[in-house]
Amino acid sequence: MIESIRAAFALPDLRRRILFTIFMLVIYRLVANIPVPGVNLTAWLAFTAQDSGNAVVNFLDLLSGGAVRNFSVMAMGVYPYITASIIIQLLTPIIPQLEELASEGETGRNKINRITYYITVPLAFLQAIGQIRLIGFSLPGGLEQILPNFGTQPDQILSTLTTVVAMVGGTMFAIWVGELITEDGIGQGISLIIFGGIVSRILPNTASLFAIPDTTSRIFTIFAFIVLTVFTVFVIVVIQEGQRRIPVQYGRRVRGRKVYQGQSTYVPLKVNTAGMIPIIFAQAILTFPPLIAQFFVGDLSTDGNILNQIARSISSFGSVQDPGTAPLSFFLYWGFYFLLVVGFTFFYTDVMVKQQNIPQTLQRQGGFIPGIRPGKRTEAYITSVVRRITLVGAVFLGLIAITPGIMAFIGAILRIPSLQQSAYVVTGAGLIIVVGVVIDTMRQLESQLLMRHYEGFID
Repeated sequence: MIESIRAAFALPDLRRRILFTIFMLVIYRLVANIPVPGVNLTAWLAFTAQDSGNAVVNFLDLLSGGAVRNFSVMAMGVYPYITASIIIQLLTPIIPQLEELASEGETGRNKINRITYYITVPLAFLQAIGQIRLIGFSLPGGLEQILPNFGTQPDQILSTLTTVVAMVGGTMFAIWVGELITEDGIGQGISLIIFGGIVSRILPNTASLFAIPDTTSRIFTIFAFIVLTVFTVFVIVVIQEGQRRIPVQYGRRVRGRKVYQGQSTYVPLKVNTAGMIPIIFAQAILTFPPLIAQFFVGDLSTDGNILNQIARSISSFGSVQDPGTAPLSFFLYWGFYFLLVVGFTFFYTDVMVKQQNIPQTLQRQGGFIPGIRPGKRTEAYITSVVRRITLVGAVFLGLIAITPGIMAFIGAILRIPSLQQSAYVVTGAGLIIVVGVVIDTMRQLESQLLMRHYEGFID
């Protein structure tokens, strides 16, 4: 691997691509430290330092690649673009025009990308307002603490518009940087931007483990972090690279005067087709109900009201980190989280596989699965295989998602309360992104090296 990196830097074109990628990531990280106009950064940093386990802030921080902690103009990251892409993916089988564009090759994909950009802009405006409101709901003193001039009053409109436009501009700048990296650098630019944000938080989060006061707890937590990270990365690599190969046979074809003999190949079906999208969906669903319930929480004098008690229970759902304090709420939250991730994995995988249209593609190219009739039988067979292997991927994603809860439970049994912090240095979803981006970038670099007869990273 070291020899391959040296060989890559020895080639002028590859060296330029790698240095350009690093330069653009540095630019992105510098801009990610510019706060939005009108924010009280001192109050915000004080809140995040005291309440580092806030579910809303952690969720938004993951999506932005770490920019929410600074409340920067990049606080939304590239998530509006990802949301727009997911919407287009889900609508493609439903809308005939989009389905036709998807089948037109590169020209159709370019048109779909243009539509995705058009959808991203209004989504970014809506998400900027929604994200600020979400953060305001999570603050004990309300949004006025950090954005005193944000609102709909006549004297607040200009300040509000400035804040929202700055966040939307930051998102579009991040997308532009990602596209530049994809075109002129190495790897997928959007993924590398998210990757850079996650990696930038590793050192500060690791340093927090060494700040644990109790020596015994500190040693156990650091040891748990090392073991958990190594084991999780190993499992992620195995599952992400795992695939079921369905054999395909092509019949003899005659084109002009040439006769092409039948060939044997396979269709690779990945164990985890959905990536970490189901975890994002599940986190979003678990985050919104407690925030909405806060609207209905009354003052202390109305504790006897049954509706007020229900609202208080929902608003605190997921905030219990110690299974010994409220075991029912703790296990309900993590169990529901696991089930949501599993369910969304099956749903998203079905959508993605249907978009690939494998049975029709095989039939059009004269291919068939040995022992399976083309058409409906082939579609039913592929669906059954996908759902069987998706069960493994769904359980894997579910366990990755609830790792903090598992560590909190083990910490309660061993009487080491800080053990849960070992799972928050890099979350499971963050590790999936990091490992996936590293593998994808290594393969792209390998393909460039193999074109020049160099030995690559992956044998």
